[in-house]
Amino acid sequence: MKNFDIITNDREHHSKLVLKGLLVGIIAAFVVVLYRFALSYAEDFSFFIYSFIKDKKYLIPIWFIILILLAFFIGKLIDKEPYISGSGIPQVKGVMGGYIKNRPLSIIINKFIGGTLCIVSGLSLGREGPSVQLGSSVGDIVSKKFKSTRLERRLLISSGATAGLAAAFNAPLSGVLFSLEEIYKYFSPLVLISTITAAVVADFISKQFFGLNPVFNFSTSQAIPLNNYWILLILGICLGIFGAFYNWITLKTQDLYAKLKCSTSIKLMIPFLLAGILGLLFPIVLCGGHAIVEELSLTTTLSLLLLMLVAKFLFSIISFGSGAPGGIFFPLLIIGGTFGAVFGYIAINYLGISPTLFNNFIIISMAGYFTAIVRAPITGIILITEMTGSFTHLLSLSVVSIISYIVADLLKSTPIYDSLLKRLLLKNNINAVKILLNFCYKFLTLED
Repeated sequence: MKNFDIITNDREHHSKLVLKGLLVGIIAAFVVVLYRFALSYAEDFSFFIYSFIKDKKYLIPIWFIILILLAFFIGKLIDKEPYISGSGIPQVKGVMGGYIKNRPLSIIINKFIGGTLCIVSGLSLGREGPSVQLGSSVGDIVSKKFKSTRLERRLLISSGATAGLAAAFNAPLSGVLFSLEEIYKYFSPLVLISTITAAVVADFISKQFFGLNPVFNFSTSQAIPLNNYWILLILGICLGIFGAFYNWITLKTQDLYAKLKCSTSIKLMIPFLLAGILGLLFPIVLCGGHAIVEELSLTTTLSLLLLMLVAKFLFSIISFGSGAPGGIFFPLLIIGGTFGAVFGYIAINYLGISPTLFNNFIIISMAGYFTAIVRAPITGIILITEMTGSFTHLLSLSVVSIISYIVADLLKSTPIYDSLLKRLLLKNNINAVKILLNFCYKFLTLED
């Protein structure tokens, strides 16, 4: 119990830990800010290139050749550094649990390059998972530089993951809660102080570059009246079912990719070529989903809302299932918001709900859908609150999130990141039970 006593009772050690968390937060913030800039320019370039080649048909074959080459290159990056594949959050959970060992500097470099090129191509992937992985890798590097104990290393990795999410979404509280609910899965004053320190400084740095405006700017004139809460019960049930279906089909898609007896590069060509086709025919579903958000209004036809929902859903599944470096976090928020727009349209036009509540359904559905998939309700509630900059919907967000959580649980849907971690361990022939028991022993004894 030597390390535990030192860390919990030694005030000087507390101060040093806070300073290390501060350092991790600063470095992680700059890495993620740079990554956000890279993805922003990559997304702008993606929409520009598809718009440009649409008017110059002779360039279309050239662009498709470039997409094939990009898929080939990213496939080689994944072969070189397998842990950059996918979101990155399961990998962080694996490192935190002692299941896997990674090379943090290699992950930072290759994840940065791979994630950016995926967005250039137009794949429906998010920045949050990579940002969490980038931040945690910074924490891992710092812990090694200071020759930290195992417990300190976990704290700094967790702090880096927190800083990564905070900088990615300008959401410091969500970063802390996500780290506690999903990454660390343990609460203590030490965890809290180190993660809060990293999150606050990361958020401060991020806002110096991206401003104080929230990620989503939905105008809402009022909260949903209490006499309309019956509609939230229906919405929560629908989101729970839809979230469970998302988890199921995501895993089934990965199974289909796994059955393909070909290289990683060949598998990646599927979403890359699909991105090329959609970029010419229906570009609104490309990249993270900001373009869809701008089209979510009551004046948009129901058929177009449904088309955006189905297309974004399928394209996101195909993009992520391939193992391309990128997250599901932001796309699933967009899918949830689009589902909320469809639900709101029907509720307003056919069930007598006030038209002023349309944006409310979008916001609430983001949180409910996130909760059903990730099974982190507190994070979902606070995240959407921070991303919209409004506490008006706190009660309705909570109600829908709780209902969707219960429904997904009743359907026996496993939280997506737990499922992905399990598959990662099986893929790498890791005896998870043995390692888990070993880790639990070491964690409980807190010995070096």
